[in-house]
Amino acid sequence: MITKRVFGKTKDGREVLAYTLHDGGNALTVLNLGGIVQKLVIADANGKPCDVILGYNDVEGYEKNGGYLGALIGRFGNRIGKGKLTIDGKEYRLYCNDRGNHLHGGKEGFDKKIWDAEIDGDALVLSTVSEDGEENYPGMLHVTVTYTFTDGEWKIVYRASADKKTAVNLTNHAYFNLNGEGDETILDHILWIDSDYITPTNDTMIPEGGLRAVAGTAFDFNTPKEIGRDLGADDKDLKQGNGYDHCHVLKNGKGEYVKYAFAESRKTGIRMTCYTDRPSVQFYAGNGLNADGKSGHYANRSGFCLETQNIPNNVNVEEYAAYGSSIVDAGEIYTHTSAYRFEVR
Repeated sequence: MITKRVFGKTKDGREVLAYTLHDGGNALTVLNLGGIVQKLVIADANGKPCDVILGYNDVEGYEKNGGYLGALIGRFGNRIGKGKLTIDGKEYRLYCNDRGNHLHGGKEGFDKKIWDAEIDGDALVLSTVSEDGEENYPGMLHVTVTYTFTDGEWKIVYRASADKKTAVNLTNHAYFNLNGEGDETILDHILWIDSDYITPTNDTMIPEGGLRAVAGTAFDFNTPKEIGRDLGADDKDLKQGNGYDHCHVLKNGKGEYVKYAFAESRKTGIRMTCYTDRPSVQFYAGNGLNADGKSGHYANRSGFCLETQNIPNNVNVEEYAAYGSSIVDAGEIYTHTSAYRFEVR
């Protein structure tokens, strides 16, 4: 069952609606503003409702604070070095909003849009159109994102197509804290990621080529461990990111839908198991969080993200594009499926 209510209005007067997807005693609340997941309530090991998603109680919170909390990201999730996009020999200069680079769609990304919303049985279908030239991307892009929440699994199905050859790399930027969104840290969470390599970056967090083996480093989560265990390691990549903010290349084959990670809270007993058909995931440990959220202050590392996507900057690095290119032809259908399954242990 899906219910709908008015959540508020933007500062320019646009109405924001909240849709709640009910799954027994659990519930997922989504805004038509940015496709934001505003709340995700899971019953913990004691049967107590626990909201595991960071967010805000009103529209103003989302408008005045950064961080993309819970939002859909596009046209291009993550970073493009120096905002440089070249398609068939023509260069498109994208807006640079992060240390001289293009990040999460630029100045006005998909997180700022009011999406059209339709309830289709147990599915919430969000759609939007990105006009030709928006943020200087070529082509009119039609995007549909479908959310479902059944049997403890939140699933996201992305679909897009354009009338010109363009770049597409969609994701969701949910921040999780399985202790509860008001808890002060995620460093005690147990995390496993099925990955043997990360993409090393320059000092502005742009991967420029090459893979770095995680074995023997702080980035090795092949054996489950606490997120905070190796955070103090003397590691160049870790220091450049001020902690974990790196792309993990997954072991799945191109387009293969697999389990790639799990995270678990000892406090609540909640485990989140993650699935995707994308070749990589950006693990971000919330190093820059600093805002007043739904039930208190969100400080540094009080939420973490697992953003499934094609490898960042793959439009400029052929080696990365070989794992999955973000360049799509006119009329080509871009699809991407990811899911987060919740259970208690």
